[in-house]
Amino acid sequence: MLILFVLCCNQLRAQKVGLVFSGGGAKGLAHIGTLKALEENHIPIDYITGTSMGGIVGAMYASGYSPAQIEEIALSDDFQNWVNGRYTSDYTFYFQKRAPNASMLTAKVAIDTGFHFSFRSNLINDIPLNFAFLELFSQASAVSKDNFDNLFVPFRCMAADVLSQKSITVSKGSLAEAVRATMTVPIVYRPIKLDGKYVFDGGLYNNFPADVMEKDFKPDFVIGANVSSKTYNEYPKNIDDRLMNRFLVYMFLSKSDSTMIGKNGVYIQPNLAGYSVTNFAPVAELIKKGYDATMADMPRIKALISRRVNDEELARRREKFNVRKPDLKFSNIIVSGVNSQQKKYVERLFKSDKATFDLKDIKRGYYKLVADQTFETVYPKISYQPATDSYTFEVVAQPKKSFKLELGGNISTRPISNVFLGAEYNYLNRKSYTFGTSFYSGRFYESVQLNGRIDYPTKLPLFLAGELTYNHWNYYNTSQIFIENPRPIYIEQSDRKIDLMMGMPLNYNTKIVLHSTFINNNDRYSPNNTFAVGDLLDQTTFNGFRASLNFEKNSLNRKQYATSGQSFSLSFNYTTGRENYTPGNIFRNTPGFVKVPGSSQLHHWGSIKLTQENYFLHLNRYTFGYIVEGVISNQPLFSNYYSTLLVAPAFYPLQDSRSLFLDKFRATTYAAGGIKNIYNVKKNLDFRLEGYLFLPHKEFELNGLQNVDYAKAITKIRYAATAGLVYHSPLGPVSLSYNLYNDAVKRNGVLLHIGYLIYNKRSIE
Repeated sequence: MLILFVLCCNQLRAQKVGLVFSGGGAKGLAHIGTLKALEENHIPIDYITGTSMGGIVGAMYASGYSPAQIEEIALSDDFQNWVNGRYTSDYTFYFQKRAPNASMLTAKVAIDTGFHFSFRSNLINDIPLNFAFLELFSQASAVSKDNFDNLFVPFRCMAADVLSQKSITVSKGSLAEAVRATMTVPIVYRPIKLDGKYVFDGGLYNNFPADVMEKDFKPDFVIGANVSSKTYNEYPKNIDDRLMNRFLVYMFLSKSDSTMIGKNGVYIQPNLAGYSVTNFAPVAELIKKGYDATMADMPRIKALISRRVNDEELARRREKFNVRKPDLKFSNIIVSGVNSQQKKYVERLFKSDKATFDLKDIKRGYYKLVADQTFETVYPKISYQPATDSYTFEVVAQPKKSFKLELGGNISTRPISNVFLGAEYNYLNRKSYTFGTSFYSGRFYESVQLNGRIDYPTKLPLFLAGELTYNHWNYYNTSQIFIENPRPIYIEQSDRKIDLMMGMPLNYNTKIVLHSTFINNNDRYSPNNTFAVGDLLDQTTFNGFRASLNFEKNSLNRKQYATSGQSFSLSFNYTTGRENYTPGNIFRNTPGFVKVPGSSQLHHWGSIKLTQENYFLHLNRYTFGYIVEGVISNQPLFSNYYSTLLVAPAFYPLQDSRSLFLDKFRATTYAAGGIKNIYNVKKNLDFRLEGYLFLPHKEFELNGLQNVDYAKAITKIRYAATAGLVYHSPLGPVSLSYNLYNDAVKRNGVLLHIGYLIYNKRSIE
């Protein structure tokens, strides 16, 4: 009888406490502060239910992470990369990247009985997030045998089946997939399949799962933390387009009913006014808000819940759970969603001589795969195999079944606006095939390019590629800005090239490429910058061959106006060819001029070019970067001043430099560089202040009417500078800048452009 009495007393004292976390996007980071406060005050946590960000934080605690560990992860750079769809340069796999172009918008055209256009369905790249969830939760799934009741703390999270319009309580299966499902905001992230159903963010139908807590766990007490609340308590009087464009945010901000936690409960709602559901930057502030709100309610929590858990006991239980987690050792790779030949291609990306793989090996193969533009989607899964005490890595890959169409270009206040159109087709078998074409059309620049590439997924990946490119540049059309230019430039260049390439990676963001290029250049120009009716321009053609060995590295975060990362290029080049010069009649009325007959000369030369751009210093909102460039060449002088300039290496310091013929920024051998000061005014808006110097070894000098000589060595130095604002829109940059060049005719002025000032490379670059 006494024993029964003691057992009853213990049962009465063994109060079970449930913790409910709401969704709320970035505001959900405040839940970490709630966990910190509860553990510091020895409040037990026996069950957790959560939605969206609340589901992520709850799942981490249920997986055996302490509040301090969760906070450390949230404060890391890795976390910011996950939520913003970025991944570090170590896994960028630059080898698979194509050359940057001026595309702003991408659409896909399905190949079936008709043509169906579809745009990218997710705003944020989920590639790094998907793998991060596997790293964080797969071991806990293995310990629990995919039963969430067997986690360190029993757990539930919410998902939404939008087709049946039902809320789904996830209680078993892969914990990584459950967490990925609970935070899948439509359009922002692509949906995933759970039990054959496509599911989205659980906040659609149940953003505060107190009812699930009661139904599944029946705790004695409930602590509910809600970070989601409507911004407007009444219908706003003035609704503008900016407000309506945020409608997705408001869909997930339903108020939580505080009465849902019952009489034996505490409802915590941090004051998060002024914080955005989409801004994950103020992690520490949000955690503190959650901590402070929980501490404010701590007297009531302690009064309601008499049971305590001391630090030693909690640490012992957590360690007992974590020590059972199997090491992330992989013995098998499964590929699904592809045919047998495509499967062999994917498997070879993970090929290793070792019997087992570690997480680093798997991560390398995964990022190789996602870098391959052949695939529409790549979704990773990890499952534990008790028989072998190892994991199986599964890749669900969906090859593209469509053409990719690209649209872009730029609109500018100078006459350099153009339209860019691109198309690409990918085909995957035992090798990966890519075929593409692109067009630029504008007053200043026109271009057509056809390209093809074959990727071999051997142990050392290899590609073979070919490009056929035609470029046409008309500098005279850019000479007139708003008023007639008293000194226009009469230069028109056409270059054609057939470029055969073979490349292989040196590491993830470095590759080595061998080029064999056949060149046909045609330059037409006025030797004195005048032109009248009846005049014939001088003409120089160059037909030749160029062999190059390039080492390239690129981890820049943007293809134009970068603010982080670095790029490096080192090229060794040999060029040979024949110059044919045909004089015009510009000087026919010039006294003392003796017409020189046409000429033909064979030239050959070698060159080495090095370029590095690096953004290495980041202090709060300030970023400092630099660029250095150098060329060493024994390139000979051509027939005259302009023909020599037009084939000489050039330094392009500013964003619009390629649209200006800067004769004083050209030399066969030179050193150049500059600094970039970038201040982030607000999200996606930067102020840039940049300055550059150009030091030629020997500047070209005009001798007489059109002959060319070298100036004295290292006697001239040129400068360029720019200051302006750049807004990084979802479609591309919007830039307003003041640009200054120290050239023969000092060019300075204001430039406004929308879109990318990017062109195909010249034949001898």
